[in-house]
Amino acid sequence: MLPNMRRRNFLAAPLGAGLLAAAEGEGADRQIMATGDGIPHSPREYASLLAKLSEHTRADSYSLGGVIEKLEQSVAAALGKEYAVWMPTGTLANHLAMRMLAGERRRVIVQAECHLYNDCGDCAQTLSGLNMIPLGAGRATFTLEEVESAASRAALGRVTTPIGAIQIESPVRRRTGEQFRFAEMKRICGWARERKIGLHLDGARLFLESAYTGISVKEYAAQFDTVYISMYKYFNAASGAVLAGPKILLENAYNIRRMFGGGVNHSWPAAAVALHFFDGFETRFRQAVKTSEAVLKALSSDSNFEVRRIENGTNIAMMRVRGVNAPVYRQRLELAGITIGAPENEWFRVQVNETWNRRQAEEITARFRKALG
Repeated sequence: MLPNMRRRNFLAAPLGAGLLAAAEGEGADRQIMATGDGIPHSPREYASLLAKLSEHTRADSYSLGGVIEKLEQSVAAALGKEYAVWMPTGTLANHLAMRMLAGERRRVIVQAECHLYNDCGDCAQTLSGLNMIPLGAGRATFTLEEVESAASRAALGRVTTPIGAIQIESPVRRRTGEQFRFAEMKRICGWARERKIGLHLDGARLFLESAYTGISVKEYAAQFDTVYISMYKYFNAASGAVLAGPKILLENAYNIRRMFGGGVNHSWPAAAVALHFFDGFETRFRQAVKTSEAVLKALSSDSNFEVRRIENGTNIAMMRVRGVNAPVYRQRLELAGITIGAPENEWFRVQVNETWNRRQAEEITARFRKALG
């Protein structure tokens, strides 16, 4: 099954000035998905959308040209970067960015909680010989002082092993969407630039974070040499990523991409869907955030609910209900028009995505309350 896919609620009409929600599928029963970062589509819905988009889509050849190029240009422009390259996965985007930035200086600094260090099978270590130095265990943010200490150890050993690159992931998936603190990010990036240390941002969910902080994606991206953005998490493609940065670094990246098995013959089906949802996303998601904040505020003031926000968080909140068995409440909530993930120790993870634009805040709040029974 393709990612972000479920049985209902297909958004297939062309983008316009209004919200995509205004052009949803037929019928009044439009589910709010309080789970996942994106809009779920069933295989049939995805295929139907792709059929419509294909009427105006130029195919690529081995992930070059056509709609791939158009998407690359759109993402680069949004981030304020000179150049961008399509990657089949975020794993490959992060890996190749660090490989290219580090060069022969193979010691690199990452978060102990980051995706590249924990969830990618040691790909950068095994395939590119990078020596990862994890900082900030149990936290989203490591400090400049920790970076300086790591750099000092690298420089003072019997064999000098200088730091070649630093990667920061924000928001951090393993920290429930917590942000890397922007002020500390700027301090670290300024320090690294003075020392000509490469800087990469794992910004898979950067556009979500920007809606919560009010800091533009361009301002985030300006701190780093390269930035990766996921195309499937909330731009609803079946797969894919875009890596943006300076042309001198990335213009030959498609050759390295192919060397690592990433030269997919035709990537246009994923890129076409991603581009469809990319256009106007920031405006739509800000509205979804506004709606969700009104709902969470209302539920917080209701004695039947307990809502906890993630400190320095983004689109995830924790919620539990009183007086109702959590699995039973989940079933009732589904019938009331809201889908949510399974509870853990009575707590639900409430995630905000574009489906929160499908109804007004008052109606969504009423659905949560209706499910109490």
